[in-house]
Amino acid sequence: MIMKKAGLIICLLLLIGCKSKTVSRDTEDLKIKKVSNAEISSEQQRKAYELGKRVLETCNTSKFKPFNETEVTQSVRENTTEERLTKTCTRFRQYYGSFIDLKLDGVYKTKNEVIYRYHALYTKKVANKELRVFVNEENLISAIKSMDWDEKFDAKLAEQ
Repeated sequence: MIMKKAGLIICLLLLIGCKSKTVSRDTEDLKIKKVSNAEISSEQQRKAYELGKRVLETCNTSKFKPFNETEVTQSVRENTTEERLTKTCTRFRQYYGSFIDLKLDGVYKTKNEVIYRYHALYTKKVANKELRVFVNEENLISAIKSMDWDEKFDAKLAEQ
């Protein structure tokens, strides 16, 4: 019971990125479809990987190089502070060990964003986490979310 609560708190704390605007959307805007890596620019793929990795490496080094306006949206910059990351990282290191790397599992598209879904690898085998990096139409990271790994993610897309 305590572990469930701790896991929930960790997930809530690491919801770093926020959407920059609240906009009413129709269901077409929310549909997610898987795309091949070849359909996405290699520069954008590199950027998503590097910025996602930068966030999680903070847990190993306790040093965070702040994002700038050419990398992320203002809301992500405002919500990604060294204090917040340090607080979350303390819990992550305790439960999952040291961060190792990100392994790309898939690239997805909505009407307005590209979503990179990574399996986050840690030293403790109990860690089964994922990191999603959202890139908007201006090629800025609009959200970074850490959560428990969802084995049924692709199956849920097929149901849309």
